[in-house]
Amino acid sequence: MFEILSFYKISKLNKLKIIKKNILKETNKLGIKGLIILSPEGINGTISGSHKKIKLTITKIKNILSIDRFDIQNKFNSKILPFTKNKVKIKDEVVPINEKINFKNIFNKKYLSPKKWDEFISKKNIKLIDARKPFEYKIGTFKNALNPETKNFRDFKNYLSKFSKDESIGMFCTGGIRCEKASNYLNNKGFKNVYMLKGGILNYLNKTDPKKSKWNGECFVFDKRVTIKKNLEIGNYTVCGGCRMPLHKKLTKSKKYKVGLSCPNCFDKLTNDQIKRFTMRHNQMINSKK
Repeated sequence: MFEILSFYKISKLNKLKIIKKNILKETNKLGIKGLIILSPEGINGTISGSHKKIKLTITKIKNILSIDRFDIQNKFNSKILPFTKNKVKIKDEVVPINEKINFKNIFNKKYLSPKKWDEFISKKNIKLIDARKPFEYKIGTFKNALNPETKNFRDFKNYLSKFSKDESIGMFCTGGIRCEKASNYLNNKGFKNVYMLKGGILNYLNKTDPKKSKWNGECFVFDKRVTIKKNLEIGNYTVCGGCRMPLHKKLTKSKKYKVGLSCPNCFDKLTNDQIKRFTMRHNQMINSKK
């Protein structure tokens, strides 16, 4: 059994190259797999390994960053190792929204626990916003949640501008980090009633009885599991080898589904050049496993 830990910390960071080098040194030494993003705004990551090594890794990272705790930590068990590589990347923003964090406003956040969240979304006259991408929304979301239908998170900023500053807004995303930046943006614009699901969907599923959960569908995760169910077990989706989008496993029975090449969503859109490239990529992956 493996442990998966997602975490983030909104905090000013300097000397990112040195931090990256030190984190890679410690995580590689412990055999940790995952992805960590470093930026001047903070750190955001998901790592996997044994319970003992994850615990030790987190202690090491905190020491490197000189912090006592992360803003959010979500911990799960998994029968599979969801990552095959260990990566630490440096980015301009901890999540790309083309808007720098105003650190003067980082304490003006309104978090809601999973229990309080259920009470909040049952109210009338609120705007419930799914801060994720459209394909994630289609796989699963909360009832009455709005789908921004934005191509990237930078467009999400423009979507938010249509709401009144007096409205009660509830936002949620996978692990909470996207909402941190979005709420910071709204606070800078003078919004007073912006609430976030603390720890995101992952924390909600982790803390909520599946039988009482207000979550509908499955939740997309950015690793080999693809999706997880309400009970945190691996879901019913795979990833198309062509368009790289999530695909319900029942659609793999379609004649338009070709392993490593296409699915019903992209089959009729592929060019001859794409078919050639995808086939070559798939063959290379097969040969690398031999």
